[in-house]
Amino acid sequence: MSEDQNKAADEAIDKSPPESAEEPGPAKPKESERAEDGKVVVALDAMGGDNAPGAIVEGAVQALEVMDDLKIVLVGNEQVVKDELAKWEYDERALTVKHADQVINMDESPSSAVRKKRKSSVHIGMKLVDEGQVDAFISAGNTGAVMAAATLILRNLEGIDRAAIAITLPTQKGHTVLLDAGANVVCKATHLYQFGIMGSIYAQYVLGDKLPRVGLLAIGEENIKGNETTREALEMLTRSSINFVGNTEAKLLYRGVADVVVCDGFTGNITLKISESMAEMVGLFMKDMFTRNLRGKLSYAMLKPFVENYKKRMDHSEVGGAPLLGIDGAVFISHGSSGPKSIKNALVGARKFVRENVNDHISESLAQNEDILSQLQEKRGGLWDQMKRKIGLGAGDEQESQ
Repeated sequence: MSEDQNKAADEAIDKSPPESAEEPGPAKPKESERAEDGKVVVALDAMGGDNAPGAIVEGAVQALEVMDDLKIVLVGNEQVVKDELAKWEYDERALTVKHADQVINMDESPSSAVRKKRKSSVHIGMKLVDEGQVDAFISAGNTGAVMAAATLILRNLEGIDRAAIAITLPTQKGHTVLLDAGANVVCKATHLYQFGIMGSIYAQYVLGDKLPRVGLLAIGEENIKGNETTREALEMLTRSSINFVGNTEAKLLYRGVADVVVCDGFTGNITLKISESMAEMVGLFMKDMFTRNLRGKLSYAMLKPFVENYKKRMDHSEVGGAPLLGIDGAVFISHGSSGPKSIKNALVGARKFVRENVNDHISESLAQNEDILSQLQEKRGGLWDQMKRKIGLGAGDEQESQ
């Protein structure tokens, strides 16, 4: 998410009227009302993305072909969505439509859209999660609007200050979860610490890493490298119960030295966009090399299985969607250019997120490490008291107390 989108999301939260007359408070546990058959129910934004609604509907149909414990609610213009569904054979008991009058376009201001378009597919889908009618929500639409709506309607998990977008990147050893990938342009040390907790849980329960190695993206491996924020985050993560392996230089990101890499959203988004650009350039180089002459074409015929495997590992549609970790609910954001395969895989990921009770595990991990934040506050208070004594502030209060 861009800096403008980040500010707009904050504005949407600040300016929007409350959902009810009650005073905003901590997030309330949501009781799922999903079907008695125990299937996971996912609301899917049928109108979000460059290829909606066709690719979204096709991806939903594909997902039901590989998962028999899934139900999907397509949220969007009912007539338009049903016209797309008419092209496919599917189980009508597992795939239904929830009408939404409005659509939030990709170029709309998130703050304006969230305030004004209460009948949009994003807003209605998020409300379905909040009301317990579905277990998760997925959208390939306006990222800023999805984030703002999730924060406003679902709110954050207790103990989480900022939600983060977690992107799965390919590495030499498998994969790495990078967070935050764009939700928060500016972060405090406590935010980075919380990202480490959330990323570790996601990697363990959704991606199958038994003891995820968590690294902090920095300009050097030494503990003294970085700015005040990263050094403070390093101290907190080191003292936590997660498997923290220290600072991780950018050059080591794709070598797989860490299963989770933590950074602020500004750095993470730039890292992601540079990676996408590099992958595209390498692909173009390979295409030029293999199509330039007869020798290149013959070489491609011999290397085709390896080239196809490389393309598969670099293809973002293999993952499908990125979770917005820290929200009191399961919310996944897919790439705006998502095709059917990407949507299908996003549904696979959302289903596993729900099945593995990821948010419960995040809350448990935060509780296990709650003393770290309290000790940090005590340390800050101690330093401030020391500074006041050095410059003579507060001396009168001490004498009066005596």
